[in-house]
Amino acid sequence: MPVEIKELVIKVAVDETGGGKESAGRSGAQQDAPPDQIIRACVEKVLEILKDQRER
Repeated sequence: MPVEIKELVIKVAVDETGGGKESAGRSGAQQDAPPDQIIRACVEKVLEILKDQRER
């Protein structure tokens, strides 16, 4: 039986004393990776999720 979510609550904490653009959502591992590699990793993850959903 599928589960239906009727309400979703998202809470976010913003640090306004942050260091500017460098800390704007990128971790240290992603800063050094070329954009093509990041995109490839994201596409692989999405395809993996879709495959898992089709198997259920």
